[in-house]
Amino acid sequence: MRILHVFKTYLPETVGGIEQVIYQICQSGIAHGIESHVLTLSANPEPRDLMLADHHVHRAKLDLQLASTGFSYSVLGRLKALAAEADVVNYHFPWPYMDMLHFAARIKKPTVVTYHSDIIRQKHLLKLYRPLMKRFLDSADRIVAASPNYLATSDVLTQYRDKTSVIPYGLDKAAYPVPSAACSAQWRQRFGKRFFLFVGVMRYYKGLHILLEAAQGTGYPVVIVGSGPLERELRAQAQALGLDHVHFVGRVDDNDKVALLQLCSAIVFPSHLRSEAFGISLLEGAMYGKPMISSEIGTGTSYINIHNQTGLVVPPSDPQAFRAAMRTLWDNPELAEQMGQHAERRYEQLFTAERMGQQTAALYRGLLASKHTRP
Repeated sequence: MRILHVFKTYLPETVGGIEQVIYQICQSGIAHGIESHVLTLSANPEPRDLMLADHHVHRAKLDLQLASTGFSYSVLGRLKALAAEADVVNYHFPWPYMDMLHFAARIKKPTVVTYHSDIIRQKHLLKLYRPLMKRFLDSADRIVAASPNYLATSDVLTQYRDKTSVIPYGLDKAAYPVPSAACSAQWRQRFGKRFFLFVGVMRYYKGLHILLEAAQGTGYPVVIVGSGPLERELRAQAQALGLDHVHFVGRVDDNDKVALLQLCSAIVFPSHLRSEAFGISLLEGAMYGKPMISSEIGTGTSYINIHNQTGLVVPPSDPQAFRAAMRTLWDNPELAEQMGQHAERRYEQLFTAERMGQQTAALYRGLLASKHTRP
């Protein structure tokens, strides 16, 4: 069975949550006889075709970027050719230009839309896009949401309950590196044995300004891994608040990230807007048995982190509540350890790449079977 995945960006050029999910779907499908191909855009598309781990990546030239939407003149022809050889086309939403491509290419193959997020920020453009979006989602044979929470709270998805399946994102822990003793010792010497950890891109919806306000006056060490468009602004905020105990370490490689995940006391994840549809780095914390602090935004973050079981969930945009949650975990290390154990068990039960691969393969096969038996 050959599956074509379509999304505007992909590894190795861009690293983000959706890219990681597509990668895990492709790799976990191998055990189920699935050959995966990914069609994406790239500012520098040479080589146009490459192998990434065990799946194929096809890149078309990115010609224009507007309102977070990439456009390409050459991608239409490539979509037609690749879709002709695929059994199922799996689109990854949102990418409005993709909807246009689907109809322009006159795709007749069975289609799945993996619905990663509502469109939150571009509200005015959404009004113009909504008719096309509805036509595109209407045309899809199946839609996939990553959590029951998101399905229940998305105004868009509730219109498609009859054809929407919930398949949680999954991670393969065996694919993560094991950091050397020297690597771990280096970070332990730098930050000590107890600290809170944030990992992610510094985007508007990540709520890092809330975390900085919550850290004020506590003295709790906080390590922030990642970079992004708000980095300069956040560093200035930390300096203005006198947060000497908050450490920005920038981007790190996977060995260093795993070392920090293993060493930290808890994961802090202050995302406060629905643009945070799931939270891959939050799930990484659960995978390594860490308690979590997150906000209730009606998305997959509260499917990963269950209040008072795997961590603490607080109201969004509430630094005082976030600070209180940090204090609870800091002052009660045994409770924090118990929550971390629950988090790891929940990961093993619901969020492994193997489980995601099984469920996704079953979805594809069920879709193909229904197409073949339809008169």
